[in-house]
Amino acid sequence: MWQVNITCTDDAWKLYGTEFKAIAEKYQGELISSKKKSDGTRIMSYKIEDVNDAEAFQEDCANFSGFTTYFESL
Repeated sequence: MWQVNITCTDDAWKLYGTEFKAIAEKYQGELISSKKKSDGTRIMSYKIEDVNDAEAFQEDCANFSGFTTYFESL
């Protein structure tokens, strides 16, 4: 079990939010945490079963400018 953590700026979300949601559905991750800070920054955590899927999800998200990601074992 793996947790993929994603942070993005408000501007990045406005540009890539729809594409990000499609990627999240592709990997069938379970959203376990989502927070929008006062400056518009979004912090999200997804639970992914397979380590290869977690790594691929993280890499796909990192392709969006303004998104930072990392994953860790649960």
